[in-house]
Amino acid sequence: MTDTETFETIRYTADIIVTRTDGYVLLIERGWDPHKGQWALPGGHVDPGETSRAAAARELAEETGIYATPQELDQIGVWDQPGRDPRGRYVTVAYHLTVIRNTPIEAGDDATRAEWWPLDDLPPLAFDHAEILAAAIDTL
Repeated sequence: MTDTETFETIRYTADIIVTRTDGYVLLIERGWDPHKGQWALPGGHVDPGETSRAAAARELAEETGIYATPQELDQIGVWDQPGRDPRGRYVTVAYHLTVIRNTPIEAGDDATRAEWWPLDDLPPLAFDHAEILAAAIDTL
């Protein structure tokens, strides 16, 4: 390695798409920058020693009050496009969970609100979450 080569810090995250059997998706309103006040998929950083699947289940519970085991989550894909997050290089693994219509939700952690949105009438989404959601819908 030469003196001119540099290392890029890469952060590892997990996102979760939760759909209801009646055509709604769960979104959170972000309480922190970047994109504070915008709608996004639940998700967050993978902790040391944790798998992305376990992180997705943990973040889902922390941000929305929905509890699922990691085994209940289906992997949708990996998003690693440079520039997808203004804080630097982030790689995310996205998962999907389907729940029944009356599943209760409660915003927590860094989510100021959690709401069910009809899949055919979504608000603008933070980051590349519209692309992630579209990929999930294509696999359902």
